Amino acid sequence: MRFGIHSMVWVGDWSPEHARRAISASAEAGYDLIELAAIDPGSFDVEMTAKLLAEYGIQASASLGLDAATDVSSEDRDVVAAGRRRLREALALVRDTGGTMLCGVIYCALRKFEAPATERGVANSQETIAALADEAAASGIRIGLECCNRYETNILNTAEQALAYIAALDRPNVVAHLDTYHMNIEEPDLREPVLRAAAAGRLGYVHVGESHRGAPGTGTVPWEEFFGALRECGYDGTVTFESFSSEVVHPSFSNTLAIWRNLWSDNDKLARDALAFMRAHLPA
Repeated sequence: MRFGIHSMVWVGDWSPEHARRAISASAEAGYDLIELAAIDPGSFDVEMTAKLLAEYGIQASASLGLDAATDVSSEDRDVVAAGRRRLREALALVRDTGGTMLCGVIYCALRKFEAPATERGVANSQETIAALADEAAASGIRIGLECCNRYETNILNTAEQALAYIAALDRPNVVAHLDTYHMNIEEPDLREPVLRAAAAGRLGYVHVGESHRGAPGTGTVPWEEFFGALRECGYDGTVTFESFSSEVVHPSFSNTLAIWRNLWSDNDKLARDALAFMRAHLPA
């Protein structure tokens, strides 16, 4: 099992100074991996990032949410094409930094939709992810589809939906990416979705996030139920801590996620405490 931390716990952009801060702080806090917020993957200095990861001895994954202009579930062919280009850029970022996981809301836009997804839109989404998975397989990279709440996607809100979508693709390197923040909103409980995804052989990535996106253990997520399920199914993949506060601001992502409140200001303490919390529930 590897413990990761989202880069936006530390920084809101990826300048050389902030990249070193995020990677070094993650390593010093004891994490094995940093999840890069690849909202604009083409803007990353890949060579610099790879060198910093090697210098501090940790690995990286990457996640992103598409926007309205790159929504691969759109019926507009130009929008879908733009989304596919962005996903290929993100895949290249993962590959060139030595990572093995690209995840997030990569199957549609990360936003509130005003209607259900259309049949053509879902087909466009699935065709996109199937092609992305085939390209990713050549580099040993897995594709994680994050189930998000109804206010952030209209395609995959639950693990059951994700497993049906993945089964339709029939690609061995496409996995379910479960996130406790979203599960706490959409799932009837936090045990059965974990066990169901594990039984299908598709539980591939986990986000640990509290109900208010602050420090774990200070909200309403039933942690023992969730961690107990991970222990029960023998999950040994990556578990990544994700938290957001207005203390760290990304020019677009913070607005997309509605990060209006300052839930913490000391991110060093937050990161250390979160890792201790996860290790206490998931002992080696």
